[in-house]
Amino acid sequence: MSMRSLIAASLVCAAASSNASATILVFTDQFLFDAYTVGAYRSTENFNTYSGFYASPLTGSTGGFNWSAASSGGMYVGAVNGSQALSTNNPAPLTISFSGLTVNGVSGNVFGTDINFSVVPSIVQLSLQDGTSYIAFIDSATAFAGFVSTGASITAITVSAQPLAGGSAVYPTFDNMTLASVPAPGALALLGLAGAVAFRRRR
Repeated sequence: MSMRSLIAASLVCAAASSNASATILVFTDQFLFDAYTVGAYRSTENFNTYSGFYASPLTGSTGGFNWSAASSGGMYVGAVNGSQALSTNNPAPLTISFSGLTVNGVSGNVFGTDINFSVVPSIVQLSLQDGTSYIAFIDSATAFAGFVSTGASITAITVSAQPLAGGSAVYPTFDNMTLASVPAPGALALLGLAGAVAFRRRR
């Protein structure tokens, strides 16, 4: 693990511990997300079985997790860099709701696309049902973001994208959506600690 990743992990943990009511951790590095949820049950929806326009909501399942994607004007799934990605038919927020297995973590590649489904620089915001948000400038289909809840389950995530000044309409787009579930409340903290200990032993 690089020094950058170690510092990022420390900052995330410090932010979470600074407020006793803070139970949502935010990740911008896939390696850290995977390490923190090691031992959790995970499944990834890559949207490869979908293509074209769909009415809202579009529903699906992956490994026991059920998801329902909704947006004003419907949904669109198309190819970005050789991989299918979920987007909207209008430049409007995309909300994905979850059922089935309990969702304690959600992550994936999030970015904005234009009307031709090309990735464009944009301001992307992700929000959970409890108001927790992450916002960033994103200009790549490989940009990663994720949330892990150490308390209540995650029931929905909303992705929105805004153009830069003078830019054209932007459509929020989500690829490689990974959902994680842990066996018992509080287990994520133990799993994260176990991952850190394992790392120290390898050194």
